[in-house]
Amino acid sequence: MAKDGMLKSKVAVVTGAGRGIGRAMALAMAAEGAKVVVNDLGTGIDGQGKDAGPAQQVVEEIKAQGGEAAANTDSVADWNGAQGIIATAIDKFGRIDCVVNNAGILRDRMFHKMEPEEWKAVIDVHLNGAFFVSRAAAPHFRRQASGCYIHMTSGAGLIGNVGQANYATAKIGLQGLSKSIALDMKPFNVRSNLLSPRAWSRMVGSIPTNTPEQAAFVEKLKKGLDPAQIAPMAVFLASEAAKDISGQIFTVIGNEIFLLSQPRPIRAIHRDGGWTPQALAERVPQAFKTSFTPLERTMDVFCWDPI
Repeated sequence: MAKDGMLKSKVAVVTGAGRGIGRAMALAMAAEGAKVVVNDLGTGIDGQGKDAGPAQQVVEEIKAQGGEAAANTDSVADWNGAQGIIATAIDKFGRIDCVVNNAGILRDRMFHKMEPEEWKAVIDVHLNGAFFVSRAAAPHFRRQASGCYIHMTSGAGLIGNVGQANYATAKIGLQGLSKSIALDMKPFNVRSNLLSPRAWSRMVGSIPTNTPEQAAFVEKLKKGLDPAQIAPMAVFLASEAAKDISGQIFTVIGNEIFLLSQPRPIRAIHRDGGWTPQALAERVPQAFKTSFTPLERTMDVFCWDPI
């Protein structure tokens, strides 16, 4: 472990860090000198069950390499659980400098078949969980006049995907949450950014492969995209080297880093005296058609093999 690394003296909380991308980020942050709270409820991909093993195993990996870490198995989807996650950092290491909201589950279903329980479970973990944990850290960030949030979003929300209305809604919701945190907490020198990873994980492994296209897409991810490739960007965003970066959205695919655009006006029309529905029917299609965003999925936009 690099005692003089980019995250020397910093304390980071990584939720959902028992496996996959979360584990890779926790290990990388520890390798750069951070003390890490490894939070993981140890559930299945659908959020069922509980197992302290994954979090503790990552802690042991960090300690075996000379780092400092503590395990936590509280649920991000519970307000008191989120308070407990941040309290672990304060109790064990005396402060908190970075929160990585990575914990997530899937309950994939076509929209017209999705049950309320499937909707709520995913929103609770991804969106409510990110708010709860972020809010629990906020008073500490304010008092010390520093802090950093990294929220894990997804192309499913930013671009689109089939059969993931709950997941996509939560992930696009994080865009609003991150930007609001960046604006509200700028006076306290607190930053907030979104990271959209594309790598092999348990969640990716649950993507349906009912068609040749789906099967080829999942196989490409399995072979070409290592969770460890996501971790360097998370370390950078948590470091002082990124002190002037806030309110941004980044995608990491293999060795490629993308800065994503955010909604801004691209075309406008004006009519003296206002608009009628009939006038809109006449003008909108011809004025805006060439600028409409195509109805695409993530795999349509990022359609090449990773480098």
